[in-house]
Amino acid sequence: MQMQGERTIAASRTEVWLALNDPEVLKACIPGCDELVKTSGTGFEASVVQKVGPVKARFKGVVELSDIVKETSYTISGEGKGGAAGFAKGGAKVRLADIPGGTRLTYEAEAKVGGKLAQLGGRLIDGFARKLADDFFTRFKNAIEPPEETEDGGVPGEDAPAEQKKGWFRRVIG
Repeated sequence: MQMQGERTIAASRTEVWLALNDPEVLKACIPGCDELVKTSGTGFEASVVQKVGPVKARFKGVVELSDIVKETSYTISGEGKGGAAGFAKGGAKVRLADIPGGTRLTYEAEAKVGGKLAQLGGRLIDGFARKLADDFFTRFKNAIEPPEETEDGGVPGEDAPAEQKKGWFRRVIG
């Protein structure tokens, strides 16, 4: 299965690049991710819980970055094993470009599944993968863009709903 998309992010290319390489940002943006640890300059180990149709599993896997062009692009490849549920593996080419008012992030991704997951059918898997990618990039964009002010002129607190926490990464690197 192949997917592609783009997001316009109201932040500099440097800020977007830093976030794309920050394990805490990635962990917060990956739906179901409960652990993401940087194991080398270009590698991560992850643990993610996902439910696809009737199949729920914890996937443990590795992610590797390659073809790195600082602040411009990289290729991300990963593979996860979910025990009896099967496996998932894939990769994406991520590119950044300056645009007026921010950065354009584009991606081209490919994914493969096997085991019980593959038995669910292509349409269900494709729909799930597209939703997962959309959720990730929506969370990622919200983590970086400038924070929205609250009615009293401040920024939302730690207990605010995620949609009100826009720009939390920007506030951290500030």
